[in-house]
Amino acid sequence: MTQTFFDPDRYKWREVTGGPELSYKVRHDYTILGCDVAAGTLDMVVRWEGDGGHCPVHRHAATTTILVLAGEQHLIDLHPDGSHGEHKVRRAGDYALTVGDGLPHLERGGDGGGVVFFGNHCTDGVLYEILDEDMKIVAETTIESLIADWEANA
Repeated sequence: MTQTFFDPDRYKWREVTGGPELSYKVRHDYTILGCDVAAGTLDMVVRWEGDGGHCPVHRHAATTTILVLAGEQHLIDLHPDGSHGEHKVRRAGDYALTVGDGLPHLERGGDGGGVVFFGNHCTDGVLYEILDEDMKIVAETTIESLIADWEANA
């Protein structure tokens, strides 16, 4: 008997896309698995198709547990001087922990897509900062704002 570790069809998903003004394609889906606003925790899964779609440029403000469930997660750090860091690839089964003080980055799935679990833990409710292509913060995503977006659009 074959078992599936994570069945995406069991969840409702919210599609995120970006406008044509960006130099990169924004396209991914996310689902919220659970949260405890008072405790500052939110668990979610992000999935990317193999179409080159990214998350918007962002920086994790929360301590984040990351587990690649399927496919690949591709990351490129973006430095304040405009240069790009190393292209990192995490594959299914890979784990990482970020402590909320990393660089902004581009993030996408591999050629075959990717499905990644994110366990977020914060004291102030801020999960991540969204940046424009000039590396200026244009929005803060909080637990409350992410839940409201998901409920309104999923």
